[in-house]
Amino acid sequence: MDDQTRHTRGTANRRGVLGDAHVDRSIARVSDVDRDFQDLITRYAWGDIWDRPGLDRRTRSLLTIVMLASLGHEDELRMHLRASANIGVPREEVIEALLQSAIYAGVPAANSAFKAAKEVFAEMDASGS
Repeated sequence: MDDQTRHTRGTANRRGVLGDAHVDRSIARVSDVDRDFQDLITRYAWGDIWDRPGLDRRTRSLLTIVMLASLGHEDELRMHLRASANIGVPREEVIEALLQSAIYAGVPAANSAFKAAKEVFAEMDASGS
């Protein structure tokens, strides 16, 4: 697959998971500093990995949430917590995944992730999304 095809498929996957509003905001903020980085993640993360047939979006979403929680990447975690709702992952499954991360990644990481999840879910409930 050529770079343009991967970019096009990546953009479609990114929009399907993160939502049009998020992607539009992200594109609007691109500058000379991060233009190549944005192209890289669109082609490789979204155009290659998220486009592979081996796992469905729900599974990829839960794996991503657990990895981000485990590594303490709170901004990205919050983004993917919101995105999980876009693709129909029930909150109960997110909670189960975070519980799993407490055992295998550590209680402090899971504690931070649960705090983020409570805040994100409350924001989503308040906005009706």
